[in-house]
Amino acid sequence: MFRALLLEKDANGAAHATIQELDNSALPAGEVTVAVEYSTVNYKDGLCLSPTGGGLVRSYPHVAGIDFAGTVEASDDPRYKPGDKVVLTGWRVGEMHWGGYATKARVKADMLVPLPAGLTTRQAMAVGTAGLTSMLAVQALEDHGLTPSQGEVLVTGAAGGVGSVTLAILARLGYRVAAVTGRPETADYLTGLGASRIVARAEINETVKRPLEAEVWAGCVDAVGGPMLARVLGQMKYGASVAAVGLAGGSSLPATVIPFLLRGVNLLGIDSVMKPFEGRQRAWARIGTDLPMDKLEAMIHPAVLSDLPALGAAILKGEVQGRIVVDLNG
Repeated sequence: MFRALLLEKDANGAAHATIQELDNSALPAGEVTVAVEYSTVNYKDGLCLSPTGGGLVRSYPHVAGIDFAGTVEASDDPRYKPGDKVVLTGWRVGEMHWGGYATKARVKADMLVPLPAGLTTRQAMAVGTAGLTSMLAVQALEDHGLTPSQGEVLVTGAAGGVGSVTLAILARLGYRVAAVTGRPETADYLTGLGASRIVARAEINETVKRPLEAEVWAGCVDAVGGPMLARVLGQMKYGASVAAVGLAGGSSLPATVIPFLLRGVNLLGIDSVMKPFEGRQRAWARIGTDLPMDKLEAMIHPAVLSDLPALGAAILKGEVQGRIVVDLNG
């Protein structure tokens, strides 16, 4: 038996979550069974936990949770053996496949990554999809030539999960980081993570008629999209890059091609869901060395299964700061 937050539809077609004890036979097909220790809450999790499933959940009953970390319990794949510590992020787990909001999960071996040396399963879930995405964004900017000597790097949506981890990584690497937030009360939190200055969202969240403004930013990790991303593109330095990781402000891009043509600006798309194994390993290895664990600890808000419905609703409203770590045995 295992315990899970099970999503089921009622007579009106709305999904509701209840904690249930399920038989192991309810687990989906897969080569590796994992005793899940920790999970987390991402924006996608909030969508999956909503009454409609956010357009992500394909069938019910369902177990959400796009990330989890734990210990291999059984494996039909030679790459993993009982007792191995593993991490899973992405691969549509928690959406199309049962995910991490349960004390057990069964998945394909290709979806797993060995837990990096020096990280606990709790720390891995403080990182989660948000942290993996952050590191992939930082690596992409570095691969396109970004160095600390080039100037300030902008992080939008800085108080969210991706923004918080990105800020901590960049500060650890020696960058001066400007953090954009619409919540003034998070200023001390962001400064504590390493922000050199705070930029009010209102200052940068509206479209302007000029396709180019003064060159300000040496790089940017953008979790917002929409008008803010369009505005930022026109403020990038010559040859600078923006790593786009989210769309909290909308999926449209009311921009022109002028920044690309006259300043050689690069817009880099970051995907962590279907990232091949080698890229995941490279990013997780960097997380183990370049993410300060004391800063990571400062981001953590602990939770248990029963907290998840409320937390899912809160993250959709932009009310979650930092990283939620869900103790499946709590």
